Amino acid sequence: MPAPANSDKANVPAIVRSILWVDCGGAIFVGVLMFVLADWLRALFQLPSFLYFAIAAANLCYGTFSLVLASLKKRPISLVSTLAIANAFWGCVCLITAVSMIGRASIFGMAHILLEGVLVFSLAQIEWRHRALLGAK
Repeated sequence: MPAPANSDKANVPAIVRSILWVDCGGAIFVGVLMFVLADWLRALFQLPSFLYFAIAAANLCYGTFSLVLASLKKRPISLVSTLAIANAFWGCVCLITAVSMIGRASIFGMAHILLEGVLVFSLAQIEWRHRALLGAK
């Protein structure tokens, strides 16, 4: 009988073992970039200011949480699970936001929201599937 996928680290791609670093790095990078380039990106995305800054702040919050989690020597599986659930939730928020912004946001704003949603849904799936491995440091 084959062993469960989470029990054999040798069979898990390096990107999966590093996914928390990918998660935090991407979120912090996007959040900082959105704040630094706020005037230009707000005009390009054509999003309401409150929504634009809420997305930027959410990225920094998620990035900070995943950075703290990635930095832990012993990661509680409950916190890895919490991050995965939070990413899935944020993916839903992105989808709802995109639907509500149809006809108001530019194609660039819609692309940002939808691609962020796809990315965080993908992160959620990987983190959830491998939560035992990610939490078993």
